[in-house]
Amino acid sequence: MSLFLEFHLIQNFAPSNLNRDDTGAPKDAIFGGQRRARVSSQCFKRAVRLAASEHALLSPEHRGVRTKKLKNLLLERLSGRNAEEVGAKIDVALAAAGLKVKDDGKTEYLLFLGESEINGFAALIEQHWDALPNGSDKKSKKEAKASLPADIVKQAKSVLDGGKAVDVALFGRMLADLPAVNQHAACQVAHAISTHRVEREFDYFTAVDDRGDEDEAGAGMIGQVEFNSATLYRYAVLDVHKLLNNLQGDNELTLSAVEAFTQAFVRAVPTGKQNSFAAHNAPDFIGISLRRAAPLSLANAFEKPVAPRVDSALTEQSVERLATYEDKLATVYGTPEDRWLYLDLTGRWPAGKGEARPSLGALAESARELAAAGLEVGG
Repeated sequence: MSLFLEFHLIQNFAPSNLNRDDTGAPKDAIFGGQRRARVSSQCFKRAVRLAASEHALLSPEHRGVRTKKLKNLLLERLSGRNAEEVGAKIDVALAAAGLKVKDDGKTEYLLFLGESEINGFAALIEQHWDALPNGSDKKSKKEAKASLPADIVKQAKSVLDGGKAVDVALFGRMLADLPAVNQHAACQVAHAISTHRVEREFDYFTAVDDRGDEDEAGAGMIGQVEFNSATLYRYAVLDVHKLLNNLQGDNELTLSAVEAFTQAFVRAVPTGKQNSFAAHNAPDFIGISLRRAAPLSLANAFEKPVAPRVDSALTEQSVERLATYEDKLATVYGTPEDRWLYLDLTGRWPAGKGEARPSLGALAESARELAAAGLEVGG
């Protein structure tokens, strides 16, 4: 039986530029025929990973690293030996696994690896130190790889198993040259969009030269930056069974991952232009729904944009609209097993619609319990 945990957030950001396009303007989109503020899913995924690290929501061995500098990480783990010799052995070990290292010491593309995968390569090199070429015979990497015993090549390839890294399991990875080690994401994150229509605004700024001469009139620099302010609807859906599979059947780690993701997704705030705007605004509403049949985004609640009113905040209206639309959708597409948990600071979510929680910690614990019960029922 399917088991989906959905996350529905209403979050109002003060004037900011959290996620820029190629011109430096805040990203946006046309939705329902109106321009909306937008923060990309990739931007929020990175913010989730940073929040998980900053708040120590997962142990280091269960976190991933996205980098081209795998060789440097292995050199750090194998320090104390001749760097040139170690480097040659690293090149061959990675080539055995199907990973190419360029002349500048970086891999061809960004790799998303679990810490245990990186440690696994270091352990393999230590274990087979004498069998790995050290570069003194001037063999090419291809020739050196071809000369390796088959058991070492097999072991090198087996290192790339996802490493029980929660963020890799959540967001997946794709290695074009190594489809066998690809991991399909257990979590889908939508682009956050404003529940209302937005207009771009411009901040004209000047900077004064603190050491300017008396005859230097005016500013030392002038410029402008675009920004907006928006109440966002944020949505993500987590396939709990897929997460369990990606984490190699580790039930306890899967439940810890659900709890950690709940905390990290809520705490995630993009870093773009924060030194200029300091838009550190937490969500006003957090809803978690368990669904059995299929995921149901509630973005269409805002196809007709919420309109500003003097007597009601955009966040309050957005929460009301969300609840009303969910009731309509659940009548048609929901199942009796569907459940809601929520934390509402607006006071506009219907009291009888799900179970309220007083804090983020309590909400995350309940999300874990919900997932545990679902896995037990679903088998």
